[in-house]
Amino acid sequence: MNRNGIKQLVLAGLCLALGGCGITRLAASDGPAERVPATHQRDLLQLPAPKGRVVVSVYSFRDQTGQFKPQPDSSYSTAVTQGATAWLIKALVDSSWFAPVERENLQNLLTERKIWRALETDKDKAAAAAAGSLPALTPAPIVIEGAVTSYESNVRTGGAGAAFMGYGISGQYRVDQVTVSLRAVNVRTGQILANVIAGKTIWSRELSSGVYRYVSLKRILELEAGYTRNEPVQLCVKEAIETAVAMLVAKGVREGLWLPANPNDPAMAILKQFDSDEFDLSPAQLEKLVEKRSGEG
Repeated sequence: MNRNGIKQLVLAGLCLALGGCGITRLAASDGPAERVPATHQRDLLQLPAPKGRVVVSVYSFRDQTGQFKPQPDSSYSTAVTQGATAWLIKALVDSSWFAPVERENLQNLLTERKIWRALETDKDKAAAAAAGSLPALTPAPIVIEGAVTSYESNVRTGGAGAAFMGYGISGQYRVDQVTVSLRAVNVRTGQILANVIAGKTIWSRELSSGVYRYVSLKRILELEAGYTRNEPVQLCVKEAIETAVAMLVAKGVREGLWLPANPNDPAMAILKQFDSDEFDLSPAQLEKLVEKRSGEG
């Protein structure tokens, strides 16, 4: 091969390196299981400390989108995760404002308690009565309800590319949108105390490059490479739920549903980011709001 052919091969290699630099990472996908990566919503872990955790129950967090994955499995696989209840419970615990109690698999818990009581001897029952073991289940004054309400695909699409003398590179992107709703319901009255809606965009990107050149007479060099990167939908749902929980905390503080341990905590500024209304409430105003809510039952 002559010098020009070698030069063209070098240029082709550089072009492919631009488009296929992510391919080498795919080869290392065979590895041990890892913890779920943290989302960008870190403010949930930096909220101000509450005056006391609120006991809440979560029965289910359903998928109400009705969306399925694209072909070929559109009739069998849903577009969003069906296990969003687990993400919601984790977000409630991570916020440090709520103490969730088990309700999704309540029947399993009740069955286990029956087995526990059935295996107790008379001596164990007497000791249990004296020690107060196996107490009654903790009731929740607030039920957290909600769902994944929408999943819109191809909200925005676009791309760009360029080619010169047989060398080309192009990129495309697609944006989807997932929306979740969350509300706190008073068990005694059925009143909806707070209702929030949060959304998250889901990005999909594709980058590719190629070469189509005559390297010599009757000899054509053709090379292609590329990679795609799609944000995991389950992690986007997780981040939307975390944002909704932070919004629920902020709205509850503003409405006097629950109190921070220290209203002058600098971390109170984080709550302002999740509430669209004015949030400048003094400690005395917060106390009055809580007393008003208590009087309303």
